[in-house]
Amino acid sequence: MMSDSNNVHLEDLCSVIRSKNAGPFLITLDIIFRDSSSYYAIKDNNLITKGTISEVYNISESEVVVLEHIDSLHAIKATLKRHYPSGSPGDTDVYGMNQEGPLLQLTFPLSIFD
Repeated sequence: MMSDSNNVHLEDLCSVIRSKNAGPFLITLDIIFRDSSSYYAIKDNNLITKGTISEVYNISESEVVVLEHIDSLHAIKATLKRHYPSGSPGDTDVYGMNQEGPLLQLTFPLSIFD
């Protein structure tokens, strides 16, 4: 794991961090962890929540429509309301495929992985 003093970056814990359309009005974020121990450390310590997602995306918590844990895949899925419908004037990402960037700023204390 890459670390920043006493923290580890989300991207170092995951095999996949991606976004995609979930219809014309929603974007889904997929966070798929490399292993079960990293996934459960984050899940059991409640470190990725609707509040976490709303904070890094600078949106209200009500705009995070769904946040679910998928234990069998070691994944967290969050669904956000789009600011503009896909393909409408003002939309800069028709496919919703380039919206995972804010997640990459998330870091977690190394101590939770002991």
